[in-house]
Amino acid sequence: MRTKSIRAPREDQIFYWATGIILVLLSLTIVYPLIYIISASFSSAHAIITGKVVFFPVEVSLDGYKSVFTYKGIMRSYWNSFVYTIVGTSINVVVTMLAAYPLSRPNLPYRNGIMFLFSFTMLFSGGMIPSYLLLKDLHMLNTIWAMVIPGALSVYNMIITRTFIQSNIPEELREAAEIDGCSDTRYFFAIVLPLSKAVLAVITLYYVVGHWNSYFNAFLYLSNRDLYPLQILLREILVMNDVAYEQITDPELLLARQNLAEQLKYALIIVSSLPVLIMYPFVQKFFVKGVMIGSLKG
Repeated sequence: MRTKSIRAPREDQIFYWATGIILVLLSLTIVYPLIYIISASFSSAHAIITGKVVFFPVEVSLDGYKSVFTYKGIMRSYWNSFVYTIVGTSINVVVTMLAAYPLSRPNLPYRNGIMFLFSFTMLFSGGMIPSYLLLKDLHMLNTIWAMVIPGALSVYNMIITRTFIQSNIPEELREAAEIDGCSDTRYFFAIVLPLSKAVLAVITLYYVVGHWNSYFNAFLYLSNRDLYPLQILLREILVMNDVAYEQITDPELLLARQNLAEQLKYALIIVSSLPVLIMYPFVQKFFVKGVMIGSLKG
């Protein structure tokens, strides 16, 4: 005997179709610019300028990428960005966890006062000039530490992590561990860290993206070209191309430089974004869980 399939009411079907169409359109608005940038980076300058590039590369050319990677110092700056990102993110995650775990404990003395001091820094800071003078007095200018120490802790990420620990690791678990003779240090490493993988993945992604895209600290604190991160050098390439136009009197040479700059613009976006795009799929499954659970309770 065949059973009849249960069909959703007409109103629900209309709602599902409308929701699906809206989600598809929203997805296209997000995905299409990325597809266009990738296609334009592999297309000729003439195809880009004349608007022939829509979805796929037209008149395939690698001139933009050749210009990027033949620029003096580009590989060194790439390496510098990796070093700043890895070292800085490691320091960030360690400091964030060391601050979040004690503040998640309800029996921490002066807990509310300490949280007020942390939260106060989210609204007020010493300013750019005092920060520069401080790093100068500490002899940190033109060193890797000028890139990784000033932002060693993000209070926003610390609050997310603290709330995640409060919401997902019950106090009874710590009490049971204490009865079994577990110290605070062992409890932190053996229980808290393994149970905090989701929020660790989230804050790691936040810190990685922040360090990789950071250029303002380098702009302020670094004058040695050998220490420049990728973002500073890419900015320099674009600025130098713009400035060079004013010094060119040959119309054909000017047109060639403008065409190259058009290709260079899209190649630069891909080169600077590729590491983060590669990393994101590996932490995506933790992203929503870590952020949402960490934001339920204050």
